[in-house]
Amino acid sequence: MARPDKSAAVAELTDKFRSSNAAVLTEYRGLTVAQLKTLRRSLGENAQYAVVKNTLTKIAANEAGITLDDQLFAGPTAVAFVTGDPVESAKGLRDFAKDNPNLIIKGGVLDGKALSADEIKKLADLESREVLLSKLAGAFKGKQSQAASLFQALPTKLVRTVDALRAKQAEQGGAE
Repeated sequence: MARPDKSAAVAELTDKFRSSNAAVLTEYRGLTVAQLKTLRRSLGENAQYAVVKNTLTKIAANEAGITLDDQLFAGPTAVAFVTGDPVESAKGLRDFAKDNPNLIIKGGVLDGKALSADEIKKLADLESREVLLSKLAGAFKGKQSQAASLFQALPTKLVRTVDALRAKQAEQGGAE
């Protein structure tokens, strides 16, 4: 029979897995409390970084319908639960890990799909959602401008062609 405190912890972790867009599992061995505080700040407002027990986290992930590799649960584990833009938090983890080699990104989950550590690093290399959306909007605006120019060029070209034909006919008519 499970202890009530462990059952509550599993329920809380399960809820976090279900309500998060992404979760990144890390090993934090060797980091000081001050470094962990800095890491939490670098993740942004939409992420919670929590030290967790491996067994309880594995049970919670399974209950949330997420299948994670057992190797992710080796050693001391902390999870960054991301409710907003996962790119921002992935960048925060990547940058912090560059400065603090004791932080090891093990893997994670994005929208229910398991990710390897390399995939999380690729996610961190992406631009933020807002930047990607603004680039997309700019591309659409550029294409609309090109289409408008094209549609405007057709009648202009037709008028020039008709004028050239009229001038040619007037020239031929005056020569006879």
